[in-house]
Amino acid sequence: MPTNAISTGPRDYDVLVVAGAGVDTIVRVDSLALPEGDSVFVPPVLDYVGHTGNGVALGCHALGLATKFVDFLGDDVQGRMVLDAYAERGLDFSHVVSPHGTPRGVNLVDAQGRRFSFFDGRHPADLRLPREFYLPFVERARHVHMSIMGHNRDVYDDLERLGVPSSTDLHDWDGREEHHLHYALRSDLVFLSAAAIHGRVGEVMRGVLERGRAGLVVATDGAEGCHVLERGWAEPVHVPAADPGAPVVDTNGAGDSFVAAFLYARLEGRPSVECARAGAVAGAHACTTAGTHTDFLTSSGLSRLARFTPKG
Repeated sequence: MPTNAISTGPRDYDVLVVAGAGVDTIVRVDSLALPEGDSVFVPPVLDYVGHTGNGVALGCHALGLATKFVDFLGDDVQGRMVLDAYAERGLDFSHVVSPHGTPRGVNLVDAQGRRFSFFDGRHPADLRLPREFYLPFVERARHVHMSIMGHNRDVYDDLERLGVPSSTDLHDWDGREEHHLHYALRSDLVFLSAAAIHGRVGEVMRGVLERGRAGLVVATDGAEGCHVLERGWAEPVHVPAADPGAPVVDTNGAGDSFVAAFLYARLEGRPSVECARAGAVAGAHACTTAGTHTDFLTSSGLSRLARFTPKG
């Protein structure tokens, strides 16, 4: 295909998620502060298939969207764990074998469900997904979600050339760090956490809209809900958090579930505030189960809890 061509083939995938597969080890602790001494007994330490792209892809898949997920993956025990999990769930996943192995994270989770993550970031900075691998999938996608892994950075050139809309999740970006900024300014829809920008939420959101190509920015804020800002709006709109309907036991994966439900509603053509309400419901639901990405809402469950009115 010539480099200036526009893809006219079928759009087989509602959502293509690029990068963000790995394995999380969950350690449950009384608090996130280190206790005295050099050891402490904890509940069983468990491994889960996880990481941000995994959560968005599985969330979209559970909601009934035609979902494709691509990434690097190691030829190792963790990589086989990932492949087995996706085969069991029926998630369409393709990968390139990485000589650096499968990324891992260790997440400490306290009695209130709050977490602190250690991510091993084993892929070198100059690693890139091969273009001949990812391009056929991009050409068949309605929407592409870009995890901030670094090795997918070059995909943006083809997204812009083909006119395929994109999203990204910057997580707890401080509004300045250059790695995240690349994704912030080249995505059409930007998600981020307010964790590191309290007092500057509106400023950071407006900066993304003013400097980049995004038409919409969403800042999640935990139990405080989220903030939504569209290009042309004077101020962000606050959307309250949803009632999880059960005790909060683990916040791992809540943000990814929020993104998946938001994308589901957006691909249905719903207004951005309604999309944010859907995200809030899905994120709250994720907090009620232990582990990373272990339970997702279906489309019927989301519609019922988010009180969607029928389309059409």
